[in-house]
Amino acid sequence: MSDFARSPLTAILGPTNTGKTHLAVERLCAHSSGMIGFPLRLLAREVYDRVVRLKGESQVALVTGEEKILPKDARWLLCTAESMPMERDVAFVALDEAQLGADPERGHIFTDRMLHARGREETMILGSESLKPMVRALLPKAEIIGRPRFSTLSYAGPAKLSRLPPRSAIVAFSAEQVYAVAEMLRRMRGGAAVVMGALSPRTRNAQVAMYQAGEVDYLVATDAVGMGLNMDVGHVAFAGLSKFDGRRRRRLTPAEMAQVAGRAGRHQRDGTFGALTLEGDRGAEFRPEEIEAIEEHRFAPLDHLYWREGEPDFSHVDALIRSLERRPGEPALRAAPEAVDLAVLKRLAGDAEVRRRAVGADRVRRLWAACGLPDFRKTGADHHARLVARLYGHLSEGAGRIPQGWYAEQVARLDNVQGDIDTLADRIAGVRTWAYIAHRSDWLAAPAAMAERTRAVEEKLSDALHERLTQRFVDRRTAVLMRDVGGKGAGDFPVIVDEQGEVSVGTYPIGRLDGFDFQVDPLARHSDRKMLLATAERRLGGEYEKRAAALVADTDDHFTLRTEAGEKVAILWRGHEVARLGPGKNLLSPRILLDRRLARVSERGRDAVVERLKNWVRSRVERSLGSLRAAGLAAQDPAVAPDARSVLAMLVDEGGIVARAAVARPLANLDREQRRGLSRLGVRIGALDLFIPDVLKPEARRWRTALKAAAAGEAMPPLPPPASVLLPTPDEAARAMLARLGFRAMGPQMLRVDLAERLARHAHQARSGKQASVIDEALATSLGLRPQSVARLMRDLGFRPAANDLGWVWKGAPRQPERKADPGHAFAALGKLRRNG
Repeated sequence: MSDFARSPLTAILGPTNTGKTHLAVERLCAHSSGMIGFPLRLLAREVYDRVVRLKGESQVALVTGEEKILPKDARWLLCTAESMPMERDVAFVALDEAQLGADPERGHIFTDRMLHARGREETMILGSESLKPMVRALLPKAEIIGRPRFSTLSYAGPAKLSRLPPRSAIVAFSAEQVYAVAEMLRRMRGGAAVVMGALSPRTRNAQVAMYQAGEVDYLVATDAVGMGLNMDVGHVAFAGLSKFDGRRRRRLTPAEMAQVAGRAGRHQRDGTFGALTLEGDRGAEFRPEEIEAIEEHRFAPLDHLYWREGEPDFSHVDALIRSLERRPGEPALRAAPEAVDLAVLKRLAGDAEVRRRAVGADRVRRLWAACGLPDFRKTGADHHARLVARLYGHLSEGAGRIPQGWYAEQVARLDNVQGDIDTLADRIAGVRTWAYIAHRSDWLAAPAAMAERTRAVEEKLSDALHERLTQRFVDRRTAVLMRDVGGKGAGDFPVIVDEQGEVSVGTYPIGRLDGFDFQVDPLARHSDRKMLLATAERRLGGEYEKRAAALVADTDDHFTLRTEAGEKVAILWRGHEVARLGPGKNLLSPRILLDRRLARVSERGRDAVVERLKNWVRSRVERSLGSLRAAGLAAQDPAVAPDARSVLAMLVDEGGIVARAAVARPLANLDREQRRGLSRLGVRIGALDLFIPDVLKPEARRWRTALKAAAAGEAMPPLPPPASVLLPTPDEAARAMLARLGFRAMGPQMLRVDLAERLARHAHQARSGKQASVIDEALATSLGLRPQSVARLMRDLGFRPAANDLGWVWKGAPRQPERKADPGHAFAALGKLRRNG
């Protein structure tokens, strides 16, 4: 550093990310005292915090228009350029971003500091390479040292918002555009931090801390981000390439583009920049020459800086205005355009009352100080002039102090954290006005107390604004899940499944796990559903395995068979579908088809689940259809006669009920002992049907129907009421299903086969003389059989109407002369029926 010692005035010029500010801070701390002027209050605060860590709070001061921290023994000062105490004698002075001397609005301030701010031992001017001609022209004795950029900055081309890489900063040039981009990022990527010049340091720091901590991967900012704010940004995307400069909307110069783009990359890490394309809009487009200039850090040199008299004439108001409008004598300098303070002064100069008061150098100096109140709320010169006029009225009468009560009332009006982002930002701008006033030591009777009051209100509003920005532009759940899907920091957020099945990643709910079925949080946006499902896929593997193990270990009473009509037959575990039944090797041994949701379980876990469900189905079939299973085993037993096995096989295939006519041939070949063997298996050989009575019970009927539907790959058909024995005859398809369930069609009605057999047995007993009448009148009446149904049953049993409508006779009896039968008289003639011996 000996080179600096030999050269008291040095200009350090170069692009962004060259460590110029870092070097200035090092030199500041190396001297016994020093001061740096910055373009932004935010940047001054950032460096102040850094120097405090090195030197201690009692040794470091922060001096800005709205905030002053001035310890009694402070030796190192961090200031905004406007607030640099030029009368202060310090060993080191630096001015950051000195190329802002070319800015029409604030340029004259930077030019004045560049020309007059000096340290006893060392002065440093920091700026871009384009400032070099101005340094040579205005500071010929200064040593110019170039600083190369630490990393490469390259053009990455245009990109949609959805394609921007993480750790990107999107730069917009209006608050409306900042909000629009941030809102889109919230929906698509979980949100963004927001940085604008209008934010207080507290709000800005909270937003940047959120970005730096990785809570969000994107930052949306105005071009204030280009002024030395150091953040971990890999890519800068321009949402536009033009801005309103206070007078007109114009395209950014390549140097301005580079100032912003240069935020990408840090130290040795390379960065990229490009344009942002929005839906339906091609967006900003860089010209080839602009890209080349930014990448090569080559820009047109500045040919002028703006200047305004730094030591104006305070003898009279008109003299003050004339001196401020004086033209510079240096060719490299131009008269600054009329700034807000001068515009306000001119307006007040036309006020007779102000002129009456502003007499004498002290009063004129005080007027000019009042005109220097920044228009933080951007209300315009006319509106701002009315506030300044009122302030000057207080400052130029009596003790020359602003009334404490009135001042406190203005601050109290702003002490309200209700409202939206714009409302809070406007209140903060208003508080900055009163904070500026409080830091003028000769404007208030108790400036320190009022400064503390405004600071407290600003902090409260800043915290509320940070909260609103986060609420509006950050979806923390989506941000967490985006990092999880990207594989970053997945272990930082544990997956929690509570007793109700609510699934959370960290503290953010993502959905509900019912059994093995994950359902996305119903409050989630439609655009987030895929991401939430992907997160569940990644993070719930262990939970699925635990649930599979719990299923295998569970007791039988926690499994049920779903047999709702129109639905596929399924097995439910604790109310959750885990499998369906499909065609198996036989009716009583269906195949277990695991639900697709169990695909997330390991193969070993799935095999264990299938085996457990098979055992449950086997036990339930044994309980409800044990007789049918026994018949099935006998049908496969070689020791059983072939004809008996044939009968049993057909009976089992039909679910325990088969029409006698269907097995007539093998049945006819069975001897008495073989028929007894069937009876021992629970098979009843009826006049019309062979059936196993146990399968007619409601639960057996349900299981038999379910197994039949599963074997056919069909949905569960509707079941008749459990206690039903007689039903109206439906259409042909439903009639076939009821027949399989054990109902025999009898004309307009269908009767359960065991009751049909009771009527059949009574009729045949009447043939053999054991009953007086062919029809069991009491049973038929109690069942509600219609005459047509009785007639059909009698015919199926082999009876025919007797002559003269006097009942029924066996078909083998000699025929008598007959008259036309009337089935409606069937029951009336029951008592007169004769049996045919």
